[in-house]
Amino acid sequence: MKLEHLLLGLIGEKPSTGYEIKRYLDTHGRFLRSNTTMSQVYRSLAGMVERGWVVFTVDDRPGAQDAKIYRVTSEGMTVLLDWLTGPYSPPSRFQDPEFGARLSFAGFMTREQLIGLIETELAAREDQVARFRLRDRTLQVAPDVEFDYEFAAAFNERLHVYGMAAIDRYMDMLRELRRDLLDGVIGSVQAASDRRAANPAPSDRAATGTPASGATR
Repeated sequence: MKLEHLLLGLIGEKPSTGYEIKRYLDTHGRFLRSNTTMSQVYRSLAGMVERGWVVFTVDDRPGAQDAKIYRVTSEGMTVLLDWLTGPYSPPSRFQDPEFGARLSFAGFMTREQLIGLIETELAAREDQVARFRLRDRTLQVAPDVEFDYEFAAAFNERLHVYGMAAIDRYMDMLRELRRDLLDGVIGSVQAASDRRAANPAPSDRAATGTPASGATR
């Protein structure tokens, strides 16, 4: 995942200044990419302008420095979508941020594309667990200095238990996301509105005369 992909996604969601992008990357976006400097943001934006992926307009600000507001071009949107919906090779560590970064721009993808992405990630993690969970975890060490082998082995085993729990929770999350996407639990604003109309809340039922759940049983 390149910084340009994140920038295209952020600007695609909302035309922004370099400062606004940096502020996002320092807060919510820190979980997608850590330690992004202002110079990296502006250097990437300049390169994206040269490649025709983004354009900018200058916002005159009396009494303050004028600001460039960046917008994604059709070519830039093609680059973004090619990344989001193109081939995805899960990294060896499930904690790496690329999968989460793709999910964070779910609004640019279809339900089917998201399900495919999740299934690719889930299959990779299930294979990882099947291949490595029961591996021989005997410490292969031969230190020339004092070393507490029993303590190190016990500590590493504790870390292994924590790691198993973490990846199991992660895979459960992936299965839940896939199920909810397939069942339409996670849908568009319009779909959610339609569901609310079909299943009004108790207070709404009282107003419309619709019987509450269980009232006819």
